[in-house]
Amino acid sequence: MCRSCSKPWCSVYRRRAAITTTLDLDGSEALAISAKHGTGVPEVLEAIVTRIPPPVGDPDAPLKALVFDSFYDSYQGVVVYVRLTDGHVRSGTRILLMSNGRAYDVQQVGVFSPDMRPVEELSAGQVGYIIAGIKRVADAKVGETITEAARPTAAPFPGYRDAKPMVFAGLYPIEDTDYEALRDALEKLRLNDPAFTYEPETSLALGYGFRCGFLGLLHMEIVQERLEREFDLSLSSRPRASGTGSRPRRARSSTSRTRRSCRPRTGSPRWRSRTSRRRSSSRRSS
Repeated sequence: MCRSCSKPWCSVYRRRAAITTTLDLDGSEALAISAKHGTGVPEVLEAIVTRIPPPVGDPDAPLKALVFDSFYDSYQGVVVYVRLTDGHVRSGTRILLMSNGRAYDVQQVGVFSPDMRPVEELSAGQVGYIIAGIKRVADAKVGETITEAARPTAAPFPGYRDAKPMVFAGLYPIEDTDYEALRDALEKLRLNDPAFTYEPETSLALGYGFRCGFLGLLHMEIVQERLEREFDLSLSSRPRASGTGSRPRRARSSTSRTRRSCRPRTGSPRWRSRTSRRRSSSRRSS
């Protein structure tokens, strides 16, 4: 697609040639479009229908839907975004989460156009959302397979496995009263970040907190920043050993470095002068 073809500096011929040489595609099939003047918009819509293949799937097969995103609503619980490959789902259907075996009754299904719009049914090939009164955010992980409880599918989607954290750190609230708020924030944050793990722990110096696992140092900084900004929490972190088996190096204190630097070396001129003074004084006394 060649955009902004109505501009005076735009050359459709050069753009099609660049598509051919750079992307190794047939540039002659690129459509010229100008959203400002509406040029070529009907051709683009027609090309979407004719060139892009429709999604495949059997609406009469057992329900098989993939969870690719989700968020928590304080009134409706967890809202999961799904893509259906087989079967269909509607309000009242009892669904089953295949990773943990929990079953829920569907309260509402809908599509995005672009906002959330309720519909009567979602069938194979469609992308939409499901509200089933899921209260635990840990139940609706990204990559989860949803099927029908009465007629489950044969196997879940392949390749789904939990991410392995590589860096660990302890997160503690500065105020003791924020412990429950921190636990709820971690639970909601993990809903959209399955690579993030946490478990409660206690420190004699910092009190009650959580031992968290991250994919790396950047991931740790992002999670801590989101907790402080989105949930208005004041946290203190305590670094832990990484998952690779290496331990964080202890930093030398400035006092020990100062003391060592103040000690004169054995072969230095200052050391020689002090030694010669002591010898001369001992000779005079004798």
